Amino acid sequence: MICASIALVGTMNAQLTSKKGENYLPQAGDYSIGTDATSALGYFGNLFNGGSNSGMGFNYTNGFNAITGKMFVTDNMAYRGVVRLGFGSTSNSVMNGTNEDVTKNSYNGVALGGGVEYRRGSTRLQGYYGAMGMIALGGSKMTYTPGASGNPLAGTVLESKAGSSFGLGIRGFVGVEYFVLPKISIGGEFGWGLAYSSTGASSTTTADGNGGKVVTEGGKSSSFGIDTDNDAFGVAPASVLINFHF
Repeated sequence: MICASIALVGTMNAQLTSKKGENYLPQAGDYSIGTDATSALGYFGNLFNGGSNSGMGFNYTNGFNAITGKMFVTDNMAYRGVVRLGFGSTSNSVMNGTNEDVTKNSYNGVALGGGVEYRRGSTRLQGYYGAMGMIALGGSKMTYTPGASGNPLAGTVLESKAGSSFGLGIRGFVGVEYFVLPKISIGGEFGWGLAYSSTGASSTTTADGNGGKVVTEGGKSSSFGIDTDNDAFGVAPASVLINFHF
């Protein structure tokens, strides 16, 4: 019975194609996109324990709302990519009698990164390791332009700027994933590296009621660390993730 059990496990692990002939493991030329598995695991967990469910979500794997993916150069080596290029603005106008008050909001959010991943294992259970890095920038601004010809009331906010943010992370990582279905895996990883982030001073400009302006600046902040991680200040994938290969 023991020998039969070992043979059965070996057979299951050796089955790298489905009954339809689909490959379980990624191959050279494949691409991959990842999503945070937390909501999916919570959803199925609640199905079994009778808990309430709010549905599954397709969530980002990092704190920068950046898309993460891979490109397999060989069966056992892939390039990682991290990208977010976000710029936007809105403008709203309100008629104040015969005058038009205009409020404008703008923002920018950029995250770019990459790395290389090497894989080990000949079964559906795969180990991997590699290195990657990322840089991120962000900021936002609001301006208010009153249409009235008179002076704005004292304390009226005419402009508000969030402090510009900058982040940099470099890390090595090691992880594991299991291919539960052809080209669909669940796994997670740990890493070690450094991360630096800084946020500049914010500023708020208000009217003084006499035609002048008052500018108030906020504080600055920065952080630096070298440590182990499973989120690396947003550089790494989520603690538990699902990867889809195609």
